[in-house]
Amino acid sequence: MKRRMTVFVLLFGLMTVLLAAQTTLQQVTTPPTAGQWTGATVRVRIQTSQGAIVLDLYRDKAPLTVANFLAYVNAGAYNGTIFHRVIPNFMIQGGGFNAEMAQQPSLAPIQNEANNGLPNIRGSIAMARTNVPNSATSQFFINTADNAFLNYTAATAQGWGYAVFGRVVEGLDVVLAIEKVRTANRGGYQNVPVTPVVIQQVTVVNP
Repeated sequence: MKRRMTVFVLLFGLMTVLLAAQTTLQQVTTPPTAGQWTGATVRVRIQTSQGAIVLDLYRDKAPLTVANFLAYVNAGAYNGTIFHRVIPNFMIQGGGFNAEMAQQPSLAPIQNEANNGLPNIRGSIAMARTNVPNSATSQFFINTADNAFLNYTAATAQGWGYAVFGRVVEGLDVVLAIEKVRTANRGGYQNVPVTPVVIQQVTVVNP
């Protein structure tokens, strides 16, 4: 009886260790949950030729970036532009060119807010920029994969990362459909959809 009790205790202890290890593994491999995306938001709808994408923008975590994006929205500047750069398992980028690949006017560059703690995970929206950290204007991209290498790591040219300011709450299937369109080189640009994916209208759903 004593031997059976010892075996039972050992098995119970082993099961406890395995369950703890499984929980730890889930904590490591599970991407950020909706609970981490909290705060003051404004909701916008991007109506595209492929369907609608609805996003929540986090103006408490990225106030300058959200204000900048909304300035373009309110001016109607995104209407008629396209997703001009599409790379599978990476991202879809838009907001800077029309269907003829003519670059659109933009406002002054803004401060990079990539150090706000929001990660570049699938479904998040971030500002596109040049190699200069504080160079973002109108162009944005939606991540179609978890792109941790785009996150802020340090206040250096190499470490600033790309500022996430919101996430897709409806229409991720539309984003993933856009990701799969056929692309080619056009006018010196790579990864341009052969059939333009047009941003027909961007509107604020709630202030």
